[in-house]
Amino acid sequence: MTGPATLTALILAGSRDGAADPLAIQGGVSHKALLPVDGTPMVLRVIRALQQSPAVGRIIVVCERKDLLDDLPEAASVAVRHAETSPSASVAAALAEFGTPLLVTTADHALLTPEIVKSFLSLAPSSADAVAAVARSEIICAAYPDTRRTWLRLRDGLFSGCNLFLLQHEKASLAVVFWRKLEAHRKHPWTMARLIGLSALVGYAFKTLTMDKATRLLSRRSGASLAVITLPFADAAVDVDKPADLFLVERTLAARRAA
Repeated sequence: MTGPATLTALILAGSRDGAADPLAIQGGVSHKALLPVDGTPMVLRVIRALQQSPAVGRIIVVCERKDLLDDLPEAASVAVRHAETSPSASVAAALAEFGTPLLVTTADHALLTPEIVKSFLSLAPSSADAVAAVARSEIICAAYPDTRRTWLRLRDGLFSGCNLFLLQHEKASLAVVFWRKLEAHRKHPWTMARLIGLSALVGYAFKTLTMDKATRLLSRRSGASLAVITLPFADAAVDVDKPADLFLVERTLAARRAA
């Protein structure tokens, strides 16, 4: 796919709709990205994983606070851009400024590792305009049997998103435009249904839709060539959205440190 140090990596660290995150409030920090996990701010864990990934040449963090990283010396080389009104708008702005290829992840991806990043990039088909990563339920539940996830239930299995996206070619901008439309109508199910398409919704409802077919249908709807790859890492599907996630990540990191 990409050569050494050719990627710009984007970390989404803003607050949705500018509202304070409950976990940030609970932890006494301005943004969830700064929440300490096993003694280290989450965003710094993500930055370290990307800094140790040979394909990544530049790291950008988007947040409402331009001084978000000022107290983190390890992040001195990381640029900060002001968050737009939504995650998809922030990605669109970064794509317009930095172009492709653009690797996108989130600041709450607390278990992200260089190995996960390397695997994702190596598995991404070079022909796809935009690539997303998922993990199978069997992998996730084997590692974290107590976890509660929102599963994508398809004919060929249950999947969970991994908050890893690769925008490889210029037409990836069409996928971002499609994402922005979905995000703008997330509170209007019928409008979202029209955007996604009836055949995809019927297939999903009756469990006849496979991941491959869903990807092909969404490629047609968006106008970009999309691909979804399955990662063999349970950690890739773990983000910190609620107290139970934070407990899981803290427990996992503490156990690994002790070992």
